[in-house]
This record gives sequence, structure tokens and C-alpha cells, in this order.
Amino acid sequence: MGQAGRAIDDRYWRLAFVAITAVSLGACSSQQSALHPAGEQARDVADLFWFMTISGALVWCIVMGTAIYAVLGKKRPRSERFADRFVLIGGVVFPTVGLAALLVYGLSMLPSWTETEAPDLRIHVVAEQFWWRMAYEGADGVRIDTANELHLPLNATAEFVLTSTDVIHSFWIPSLGGKMDAIPGRTNVLRLTSSKAGVYRGVCAEFCGPSHALMAFPVVVHEADDFASWLEQQRRPAAASTGAGAEAFRAAGCGACHTVRGVSEAGSVGPDLTHFGSRRTLGAGTLPLTAAHLADWLVAPEHIKPGVRMPSFATLPDAERDAIVQFLLELK
Repeated sequence: MGQAGRAIDDRYWRLAFVAITAVSLGACSSQQSALHPAGEQARDVADLFWFMTISGALVWCIVMGTAIYAVLGKKRPRSERFADRFVLIGGVVFPTVGLAALLVYGLSMLPSWTETEAPDLRIHVVAEQFWWRMAYEGADGVRIDTANELHLPLNATAEFVLTSTDVIHSFWIPSLGGKMDAIPGRTNVLRLTSSKAGVYRGVCAEFCGPSHALMAFPVVVHEADDFASWLEQQRRPAAASTGAGAEAFRAAGCGACHTVRGVSEAGSVGPDLTHFGSRRTLGAGTLPLTAAHLADWLVAPEHIKPGVRMPSFATLPDAERDAIVQFLLELK
């Protein structure tokens, strides 16, 4: 190979290295990382990870050191008594004590995960292909319905009551704690306590169909006063209840699937859209919520999110579709 060929090869290797490094660093976002804990349970998970990693590395070093010594050490005969002791200590005592220590450390976390005291907040979560139905239970027992976006108060324990309407899903907010399955016909309970304000990412961690990877939700952890204001806003009906947009929304049949309190309250098939315009994403974390993305969603939802059950509104006149887009973005 000539000098020019070697130069081209070197350039390709450098580009490949840069690309791999960029992809690797791009996966280091703290919004969805169990190693950047923002909750008490996530801190336990991170501590367990590092304890297991360091312990595993120590065991690997001991095993490799023993192997190297056996190969490169002095070639003198060993007594049968030495061999028996080596097998007993290395093959029985060391694994038993090591595994017992790991088990005890892991089990020591369980009491804090199974508290019996009443939570500060209870949220009912119903997983569906491929979105999340969420309802905040008030002190009076009344539920405040929303979807695809979770808001939590800082330093408060939230209890999630999980179930599913179709297949098995898994509710997971890596920055706040461990995961829990949402199973049809069964109710599971998960408690998480946030410790750091910010915006995080929740996901479905159980394969559930073609858009499993697009079944996510933003998680916003507020200061207590800000959360109380947000929750009070969610109690109210839609801000935009009249006008051409609301009429177009009703005329297109959107209310048959979606509830917008104060506009159309019969729909229960799809997500509650009462305060849709205040959300960060569209399609359960699939796209940032913008007018352009929303218009594309109304035209070709199946193209954006395979397997979604929402029908296309491509046949609507542009003026009506634009009116619906504007109406939905005003629902704050």
C-alpha cells in the first residue's frame, strides 16, 4: 500500500474514533442515568452498582494474580496439604464470604424501599401502547388527569400505583430509582423520593411493541411551592374553550378520543389534552412540542410513531388543521 493509501486509512480511523467518542459521550446525559442519582432510591442503586463493580474488579484481580503466579511462579512441588487448603479457601470460603457480603449489602437497602407510612403524593399510572395515562390523587380523593408528563415535588415521597391495559410495560425513571412492571389485571406500587430539582427522563423498560423506544415521558421535579401552583393549574378546565379552534376540534371528532375539560369531556380512549400546550413533548416524549411537529403529527402519526392508534387527519383542510394546532397549543 502506498503512502497515499496509508494516509486515507489513517484518516478513516481518526474519523471512526471521533464518531465513536461522540456517540459514547452523547449517551452520558444525566437526564436518564442511574449513575447521576437525583432521588434517594436512585442513590441506593448507584451505591450498589459501584459496590458490585469494585468488588467484581477486586475478585478479577485476585483470580488473575493467582493465575499469573501459577504460570510464572517458582516451579517447585506443593504438598498435598497446601493444595487442600488452597481449594478450601479459594473455592469455598472466599466465594461464600464474598457472595454473603454482597447479599447482605443488597438486602440492607430493602427496608427503606418498603415503608409503611403514608406517601406525600399518590399518582395512578396506566401504561398503554405507547403512552402513559397519569392521575394525581388529591387529599379529597379526586383525581386530576393528565398524560405523558410527570411533575413531582422536591424532597417528597411519591407513590406510583401502576397497571396496564394491554401488555406488560415497565415504569422506570433512572435518575430517581428502580423500575417496576405495569401488568394488565394487576396493581404494583412503587415509591420514589426526589432529592434534586431538575428535568429528567422516564421510559418504558419492557419491550411492548414497535414504538417501545418512543414510549417516554419528561419528569419535572419542582420546589414545593412551584409544584403546588402547577397542580392547582391542572385542576382548572381548559383555558381556550371557545373560538374556531375549539369548533374545529369538535367537528373533526377529536373529542371522541380525547378529553379537554370545558370543551369536550366524553373522550377516554386517548390522552387527556386539557393542558396539552404546557407540556414539553408530543407523542409521549417522541418530539419536542412545536406547531410544526404537531401539524406533522396530525397528518401522519403512524409515520412518526409506528403502531400508534391515532388516525391520520391528512384529509382535513389546511385551515381547519391549523386551527386545531393553534387551539391545542393554547391549552395551558
